[in-house]
Amino acid sequence: MSRVVKVGLVQAKWEGNVEAMIQKHERMIDEAADEGVQILCAQELCFQPYFCGEVDTKWYQLAEPVPGPVTDRMQKKAEKHNMVVIVTMYEKEMVGVYYNTAVVFDADGRILGKYRKMHIPLNVTWEKFYFKPGNLGYPVFNTRYAKVGIHICNDRHFPEVWRILGLNGAEIVFNPTATLVLKDLWELEQPAAAVNNLYFVASINRVGVEKIGIPKKYYGSSYVCNPKGKIIAKGSEDRDELVIADIDLDMIQETRHSWLFHRDRRPETYLRLVEL
Repeated sequence: MSRVVKVGLVQAKWEGNVEAMIQKHERMIDEAADEGVQILCAQELCFQPYFCGEVDTKWYQLAEPVPGPVTDRMQKKAEKHNMVVIVTMYEKEMVGVYYNTAVVFDADGRILGKYRKMHIPLNVTWEKFYFKPGNLGYPVFNTRYAKVGIHICNDRHFPEVWRILGLNGAEIVFNPTATLVLKDLWELEQPAAAVNNLYFVASINRVGVEKIGIPKKYYGSSYVCNPKGKIIAKGSEDRDELVIADIDLDMIQETRHSWLFHRDRRPETYLRLVEL
């Protein structure tokens, strides 16, 4: 019997305040449940604006503990709908120590764990002012429906991350983002990673204009691609949307038996990667 899993991606516009965004995601989780979604992932900083376009300590007040009041609400939704839910939050570990963190809730509502963004950019944004680099490694979460890996936005530009998630057993890798540049890479880089590692990839992007610092327009286009690099579901560029795809996890074995990249790896020759 095929292992078919229904995956949902939430791309959403900033509503002007955190509570409105939490409520929007609660409604979209309910909508996803009505559609039979089993694993759902939201965009980067899904309850906050993408505030990294400016430098201002006022944004520190948006950081939340994990677990905390917001995760309590997400846990209830996951348990109610028997759904794996992944949300990306501004996490407060202690005063002055903040992370860009994805929290994974299993289908019974338990927090399975979290992933903290590893590669913090400083180019068109000021993320290094807001986030400490992650310190939890590259875990794979054995959810009720699939083995799930996560990395966040800028992490996707580092092929080592894709590889280690695959070697750690990921069947689906989610990349929640707030992306407004490098659009030409959006449909190139991640399908290529799916092919190189022979698993499913789900990429989630924000939509709408946010007027923090220089106004920025996010182009959505969230999508799911299979281990052969084919995009099987894709969202719009300009509206709130729940992007849904049925994925057959047995395709991973089928493809790996045809494309024998894992058999032919030569890790003993790659030591230079960790020497630099």
